Amino acid sequence: MRVLNGLVLVAAGALWMASGSEHEHAVLSPIGGAADPSAIVSLESQVAASPTDDVKLRTLAQAYMDAHAPGLALAVIERAPGEVRGSAKVEHLYARALIDEGRAQDALAVERKVLRTCTMADGVCDSWLIASARRRADILEELVGLGIEDARAQPEASAVAYHNATREARLAVR
Repeated sequence: MRVLNGLVLVAAGALWMASGSEHEHAVLSPIGGAADPSAIVSLESQVAASPTDDVKLRTLAQAYMDAHAPGLALAVIERAPGEVRGSAKVEHLYARALIDEGRAQDALAVERKVLRTCTMADGVCDSWLIASARRRADILEELVGLGIEDARAQPEASAVAYHNATREARLAVR
């Protein structure tokens, strides 16, 4: 019995030693050239000082996206004042964060709202924003139509949806 107890203790000790110690990674660690955490802290201070500045808010949300933290981008946009939150450019960035969070259906609704805003008010949106929102909405419609909520979880089906949404037809005139 003592030998068995000794073997159990030795095995438990060996497992404990083999497991090693795990160190947690920073939430906003620079990955592959992503935003510098100190720059993000500076942007957070700027947004806190001027909460109605949509350019600063978009810059901060984009920095979060670059740092692979779409949840933080969603949070900062959702907590923005109404006039900033309703901006078409902010909504477009919000849709991208929703996509990265695996919420394709919600992102499609937001992109449709961006397109409605851009078509109802002339001069509010530039041509790049309209084209980008239209293209993203087309891709999202294909994703949602195929029942894909998280494109990263189903890469093969997402590739099919992307191909269906972006294929072009060419005519040959003789």
